[in-house]
This record gives sequence, structure tokens and C-alpha cells, in this order.
Amino acid sequence: MDIFRRVTEHQAENEKLAWAGTFKAYIDLLKQDPTPAMTAHARVYEMIKAFGVEEESGGKRYKFFEQEIFGLDRAVEKLVEEYFHSAARRLDVRKRILLLMGPVSGGKSTIVTLLKKGLERFSRTERGAVYAIQGCPMHEEPLHLIPNELRPEVERELGVRIEGNLCPSCQMRLKTEYGGHIEEVPVERVLISEDNRVGIGTFSPSDPKSQDIADLTGSIDFSTITEFGSESDPRAYRFDGELNKANRGLMEFQEMLKCDEKFLWNLLSLTQEGNFKAGRFALISADELIVAHTNESEYKSFIANKKNEALQSRMIVMPIPYNLKVSEEEKIYAKLIGQSDMRHVHISPHALHAAAVFSILTRLKETKKQGMDLVKKMRMYDGQEVEGFKEADLKEMQTEFSEEGMSGIDPRYVINRISSALIKQDLECINALDVLRAMKEGLDQHPSITKEEREKYLNFISIARKEYDGMAKKEVQKAFVYSFEESARTLFENYLDNIEAYCNWTKMKDPLTGEELDPDERLMRSIEEQIGISENAKKAFREEILIRISSYSRKGRKFDYASHDRLREAIEKKLFNDLKDIVKITTSTKTPDENQLKRMNEVTKRLIDDHGYCPVCANELLRYVGSLLNR
Repeated sequence: MDIFRRVTEHQAENEKLAWAGTFKAYIDLLKQDPTPAMTAHARVYEMIKAFGVEEESGGKRYKFFEQEIFGLDRAVEKLVEEYFHSAARRLDVRKRILLLMGPVSGGKSTIVTLLKKGLERFSRTERGAVYAIQGCPMHEEPLHLIPNELRPEVERELGVRIEGNLCPSCQMRLKTEYGGHIEEVPVERVLISEDNRVGIGTFSPSDPKSQDIADLTGSIDFSTITEFGSESDPRAYRFDGELNKANRGLMEFQEMLKCDEKFLWNLLSLTQEGNFKAGRFALISADELIVAHTNESEYKSFIANKKNEALQSRMIVMPIPYNLKVSEEEKIYAKLIGQSDMRHVHISPHALHAAAVFSILTRLKETKKQGMDLVKKMRMYDGQEVEGFKEADLKEMQTEFSEEGMSGIDPRYVINRISSALIKQDLECINALDVLRAMKEGLDQHPSITKEEREKYLNFISIARKEYDGMAKKEVQKAFVYSFEESARTLFENYLDNIEAYCNWTKMKDPLTGEELDPDERLMRSIEEQIGISENAKKAFREEILIRISSYSRKGRKFDYASHDRLREAIEKKLFNDLKDIVKITTSTKTPDENQLKRMNEVTKRLIDDHGYCPVCANELLRYVGSLLNR
């Protein structure tokens, strides 16, 4: 009963949104708020803004896209600012087709789907309300009823711009049904809906021999010709093409450049003049955002053909590359798996991370920057600090290759391989090794990979395995440390006391005997060597830590164990190395004694409770790390 109650409530909500009145009432409505008269481009931009915008050091992040699009903040910002924002301000880019161009499974279709779904939701809000002439097959803007001669005066009074003319159907109805009295023409609020073909049109190419231009522009209704006597009578024409129905909203061209040329000719005048030709009528006005998507090879073939120059000049091409951040790639895989029927299978921590490392490495270009390899570059792209490089180096690398991210392994391949591993082995849990093994096996079956690429990709799988090995050892060793945070903090405080005495040329006092001692150089070096601080660089590193402490103190913030990433890493590595022998013996013993068994159970429990493992993958992790430490 709850389901039916919710359906009833939903229908009631729709009824509340309904509005009907005359054109005169619509004008009164615009006098209070002119936003309903905005263009389709402005409506899309307002919709995106309505979800919120966050200013970040690297630019703007639009929340509208963040639930579905991951790691493409720069591409999305460029799309919104350079196209939607400019088009909303009636700049000339609104007279261009928006062409999203990028590799397969890069997010192009997802962006378009988001825009369509977003428009549907936005039209249900007060700011996104859309009003149309009642009964118009194209859901026409009522202001088109205003004669051209009077429009400047009306525009000044209402604070709006009026562009476009009445469609043939509304022209006839105005004469025959309302005797030219525009104030009596009924107006209604419409809800944009792809299912109901209101404000959203979708055109997908098929066999050009069987596909008809009527799919775009509508067609003659032959059953009524005898009744109305002419093919040029609007009543004998079906204004039901995708361009007709997309009026006031968005028109999607799927794989646009695969279309036969005749289907693209209509776009020449639609983009530049805002109208298109249909049947035996004058040009028909349409206010719609035309968005298309295609892959890079199709686009290159398109621009190579000189016959396409007119259409090419009417396009704004927005590259949509692959994501280049490991942490964001993990979110893509998690989303795709969450949409499947395999949600009951436990994904071990770091399994998706290992897959993401492999994928991102295949998409990155080797930089010319000295001392920077692909792994370091991958880490910097993901927001991690890399010794010897700064944010300026990151920005330089991001602009070094315009085509970076336009090739490599796509998310679909990764999900296909994970799916294969899940189905084939019918596992309760899948770990990083299962995933990487599936990736490796799939390379032999990948149709478009050359022998050279295969070798390179196998190397990337090895790198991803090494990355996982490091994380696995760290996870187990961390779980072995009893009261890890407390132990780390004690070592941290001890290190700070020693470097303070060292930098200030003072002595330290033994807490038990009160004896004055020199700073413990052996302790300091045992920590610093964990992160590769050389003998020559130790003084600068210690002074940097003291400067950071002073800076925190001035700002009233506490400098703690987690405040300096590199020092925290050094502390952790030092603790782990001290425990290495204990971990090795405990995890690799085939017949553990009572104490070892107790320790193993404690570690397993900690992995399950604190780190997201299940009993299966926790035990597998312990066995695997034991084998690593014994090599």
C-alpha cells in the first residue's frame, strides 16, 4: 500500500505544478518574473548553477556532475564556462553545435544523459518553469504571438528578448480559432520529458537507405490530405520530428558523425539562424541546444572531408578525455559495480585501486621533466606530494600534452574483466590479485592492442602489483601495531624533541636520570632514512619541520603526527620495519603456537573492523604478505 500511496502523492505533486491561462495572464506573469522566457541555453546553464558551484584552487567544481562524472573537473569547467555560460549570455557560441569528442567510455553519453535528466527535474522547479502555447506540437514560446513590429516595445517593458516566429500550426490556429486575438490564446505550463517527447529529442543514426529525414523534421499525414486538400496545410502535417519535439530544450545527436550527410544539412540553418526547413512551409523557428558526441577517429575523418567545412565551422568541439586520477577512477568502478547484480560480492580494499593504477598508467604520457616517471606523475595527478616537485610542475605537466587522456584502457574493459573474474570463479570476495590477473588474461583477447602495447601494458600491471604489494604490507604491519596511533605519536614527539635540540644547539635531559645528553642522531637518522633524506639534506629537513611547527603555532593550530605527510610516512615506515620480523614469523608459520594464533586473530579482527576486509580476504591478505616478507 505504501507504493500506491507514493504514486498517488507523485501524481498530486504533478497536478500542483499545472498552470493554465490566457496569453494575457502569461504576460502578467512575466511582468513579475521574466525568467520563464529565457532561452534553452540559458535554461541549461541556470540548471547547472542551481545545483551549486564550489571555488577551488584549481578552478570551479560544478556539483551537478559530481554524482556521475569523476575526475573530469577541468573538462567540465571548460564545457560549462566556455559553452553553456557564453551561450546563456546570447554570445555567438549558442549558434554552434556542441560536439563532445573523446575516447570510448569516457563519459560523453553520461554527460548528455545528465543534462537531459537535469532539464526534466529543473522544469519542475519555480525557476525552471516552461510555458508554451497550449496544443502547439512544438511547445512554442508564447511570446512568438507578439507581432514583429511591436516586439522592441514589449521587450523594453518586460525585460526580455523575443526571437523566433510562430510555427505553421499556431499561425493557422491564431487565424482560424482566435480570429487574430492573441490575448485569448491559451497558455499552459509544460514539463520537459524525454519519455513524453517534450523539450528533449534524440536522433540515432541507422541505415541511411531506410532512415527518413522525417525522423528529424516531421512528415506529411497522408490520411488527412483529402480532408484538408493540400500538403502545405499545417493540419495535414505531423510536426513530430526530433527537431520539432526538442524545441525549448535539448536535441541529442548520438554518434553524430556517423549520420548520412543529408541529415546534417538541416543543422546548418538551425544553428546559425535558429530555424529549419520542413515540408512546404516557411522556415520553422526552434530554440534548442544541439549536443552531439563522437569518438576521435570519426572526428578526424569528418574534418578531413572538405565537403564538411560549413558544418565544421558551426561546431564547438569539447574534448572529453579519460579521467587521470586514481582515486576518481576507483569511484567509476564502484559506481558501475553498484549498478550490477554483483553487489553481494565483497570487493577487497585496494582491489579497485590496483585496477585504477593500471588504467591510469595506460593513459598517461611520458613527461620530459627530469626525474619524473609515470608513477610519480600518477601520484601528483592524484593530489599526492612528490619530493622535489611543486604545484607549478603539476600544472606544467597538465598542459604538456593536449591529447593526454584521449587514449589508453577504458573503464568498460576493466569492468568487463572484473565481471569475468566474478562470474567465472563464483567468488564470495575478489581481491587485487584476482583483478590484476583478470586484466592480464584479457589483454590477449583485446582486439585493438598491438604487440608493443601489450608489452607496455603487462609492465603497467607489474607496476600496479608492486603498488598493491606496498599497500598490503603497510596494511598488515599497521594492523600488527598495538595502539598504533599511540606508538606513532610517542615516536613522533621523541623525534621533534631531538630535532629541536639539534637545530637550537642545545642538550636534551634524560627523563629518568636528569643527565644532559646530545640529541640522538641515530634515532633521527633511522627515521629520516625511511624516506630517503640524505646526510647532506638532513639539516634542511629538520629546519623545515621546525618552521612548519612555528607556522602552525602562530595560526593557533596544533602540529601533530598527521600534519606533515612525509614525516608521517617516515614514522610509519620506521615502526613497520621494527615490527617486520614479528609480522614475518607470525604470518608465515604453518603451525602457529598459541601466542601466534592469538596475534593472528587480533590482526584479522582489526582488518575486518577497521579496514573493510571480510574474513576471506583478511586471511588471504595475511598469507600473501607473509609470502612477500619471506622472499
